[in-house]
Amino acid sequence: MSLRRKFALALVLFTIVLTFGGSVLAWRVMSRSLEAEMDEKLVWIAGAAVEIYLEGDQLVFFQRGDESSPFWTSHQRRLEGLKTFVEEAYVFRRSGTLGGQAMVTSEPADVIPIGTVLSFLDAYPQELAQAWEEGSAVTPTFEGPGGQPYKYGFYRLQDSNAMLAVLVQADFLDPLTDLRQTLILGALAATILAGILAYLLATNIVRPLERLSRAAIRIQRGRWDTPVSEERGDEVGRLSRAMERMRIGVVQRDEQLRLMLAQVAHEIRNPLGGLELFASAAMESHSGEERARLLTRIRTEIEALNGIINDFLAFARPLDPQVRVHDIRGPLTEAAELLDLELAGEGGSLEMNLADRPLMARADPDHVKRVILNLLKNAAEAGSNVWLTAWWWNGEVVVSVLDDGPGVAAEERDRIFEPFVTDKEQGAGLGLAIVKRVVESNGGRVELIDPDGTAEPGTPQTGPTVPSSGSGAEFRVYFAGSEDLFMDPEDD
Repeated sequence: MSLRRKFALALVLFTIVLTFGGSVLAWRVMSRSLEAEMDEKLVWIAGAAVEIYLEGDQLVFFQRGDESSPFWTSHQRRLEGLKTFVEEAYVFRRSGTLGGQAMVTSEPADVIPIGTVLSFLDAYPQELAQAWEEGSAVTPTFEGPGGQPYKYGFYRLQDSNAMLAVLVQADFLDPLTDLRQTLILGALAATILAGILAYLLATNIVRPLERLSRAAIRIQRGRWDTPVSEERGDEVGRLSRAMERMRIGVVQRDEQLRLMLAQVAHEIRNPLGGLELFASAAMESHSGEERARLLTRIRTEIEALNGIINDFLAFARPLDPQVRVHDIRGPLTEAAELLDLELAGEGGSLEMNLADRPLMARADPDHVKRVILNLLKNAAEAGSNVWLTAWWWNGEVVVSVLDDGPGVAAEERDRIFEPFVTDKEQGAGLGLAIVKRVVESNGGRVELIDPDGTAEPGTPQTGPTVPSSGSGAEFRVYFAGSEDLFMDPEDD
């Protein structure tokens, strides 16, 4: 079953249960309320008739043949006058039979004479017993002549062994019948409207989902050129925007993969071509010195090729940083020592300026060393002098790597951390992309400082001698500091 049908069916069923259940409950409550009100009025009518028209202490002495007496005739006319409000009225006395013997009724004497046993009252023993005991009672509704509903009301005559019974039509059921029809029609109308509303709502929800489903299938099949259309501003809209971001991410990763494959082929093809030439020349050479020189070149090319492969592996390998709080000066010193001798042999220098107090950061020490060493090597290739500085600023440990080289071209600054972006003749252009990826995996960030000479926030007031404004390149790495440890008083 489709989502549209499930949604519509659920809403329709809920509406049916709610409307029909509410209608039945309302009908029952109204029925009981009206019946209770009618019972009260029925008892009131019988009681009023007893108090006004009837003399119970005299009626019990009527005997058969008294129908022609003025006293009996007077009471019979009084009961007959009650037929304006009731259908029938009977005054009877208790006898050996359950129903009792009639004394005077609303019917003429030739229809119900004195002493007639009212056997139709035998159907209400509980109500009669209640009336003899408590003074009044009302029977349940029953079906009378013509299929109409009726009720009997009983009221005991005071200080006598006689009781008045009145029969009334239960006309309170007429508005209940109309109410029931109205409730049924209302429930049916509500169900139909709920069905229409459910279909519209389900369509409004399902159609965008169907479009998103088709978009997901396109992405799964590799058709990434069609953007995911943005839906409305609710949860479905957020889902569409998330899918569009996913599509863009897939496109970017696919582009990076294609670029990486092309770059791998290009970077490996060039050294392999050189290796082939050097190997052929070495095989044909009869000079030992020339052969040694060619083999040295072959070894150099192999090392360069191995470095390229390692860069690609490092970029593709998933990271699992072991983040812990440590003094970042240790990894910085180790990275600087690895590069110091190399720079000194080439006539350059590495100047390191670290704080005298511990710089506690939350990061993987090996990753810190790897990142800084990569930046130091880039700086050493760009210039002859390199400066490494670290300080505490605003809850973070800031590490700066600065060189006196030509700097980064303006057109490359915005793309400097993208994969395969490089201004070098050799290399895959993955060094800074790897740096950015490693730093972010440790919860930090890296940026290239704008060479406009403006003082950046967090620049130490005292530090190394740096190149003049506008020359060289400065990279800054920010690691999260430990809030529980020492903070520089200048930060307060």
